[in-house]
Amino acid sequence: MTEFELIRKYFQGKPTPSWCTLGIGDDAALIQPPAGRELALCSDTLIEGRHFPVRTAPADIGWKALAVNLSDLAAMGAQPLGFLLNLSLPQADEAFVAGLADGLFELAAQHDVALIGGDTTRGPLSISITAFGHVAAGQALRRDGAKPGDVIVVAGELGAAALALQQGADAPPALRAYLDRPQPQLACGQALAGVAHAAVDVSDGFAADLGHVLKASGCGALIELEALPLAPALRALPPGEAQTLALHGGDDYALVATLAPAAWASLQGRHAGLCAVGQIQHEGGLVGRDGQGKLNPVPLTGYSHF
Repeated sequence: MTEFELIRKYFQGKPTPSWCTLGIGDDAALIQPPAGRELALCSDTLIEGRHFPVRTAPADIGWKALAVNLSDLAAMGAQPLGFLLNLSLPQADEAFVAGLADGLFELAAQHDVALIGGDTTRGPLSISITAFGHVAAGQALRRDGAKPGDVIVVAGELGAAALALQQGADAPPALRAYLDRPQPQLACGQALAGVAHAAVDVSDGFAADLGHVLKASGCGALIELEALPLAPALRALPPGEAQTLALHGGDDYALVATLAPAAWASLQGRHAGLCAVGQIQHEGGLVGRDGQGKLNPVPLTGYSHF
């Protein structure tokens, strides 16, 4: 199968949305963003052996490649529109490509996101996606807006993906799904747009990613360790091990946001997926408080590519 036959069979032929004036098949796609909205763009690359194990199901690879990008858009408070796909394959394996496309378009359909272009090439297995969406002008969530006194909230659960990676082939399917099929928190992100002062998605670990907000905003934070939204699978672990996975494990694709207490009071109860876990402080660094009231510094560490 040639490159263009592969594209036509598995990636072309989907309906072209009205905002896309030229889609797959030309040198570039053309889009017309909604009036009064800013475009939000993000890009992520997944490489076999680094971001997913060698024997990961093709459908799970396709799902996750799009999910991690949609999570970035969620962290900006953006509504997703579409994406570009760059795919490197060792060979034109039709069964693999069909499975990958199934997972990719399954998630795309859930969030009404359109593939409008990309590239394929021969090489080591990797998949790169550039996704884009839109947000009301001036209302995008950024990392540099946290203010002392803000409530820190989390949308999603922490630690399960890291536990699944730790257990490897022994991880039960329900736990493995946290790693292979993360759920981007788009609804919560859009609810926080124009309301929260800052936000970030949890890809490298809660502490590391919250640390990006603290550094960009010139603030510190106090976290109530027992308030962290641990995934159910972690509750059977010793508390210290569970907290380590939740704080530093990564691959959760939860959202962390900061907002004024009054804003949190108005949102609380209206979005079941949001929970308060701490407060932004003047002093730098991250401090955790346990159930006995003991304070300890929390390292701003997590996954690092280098």
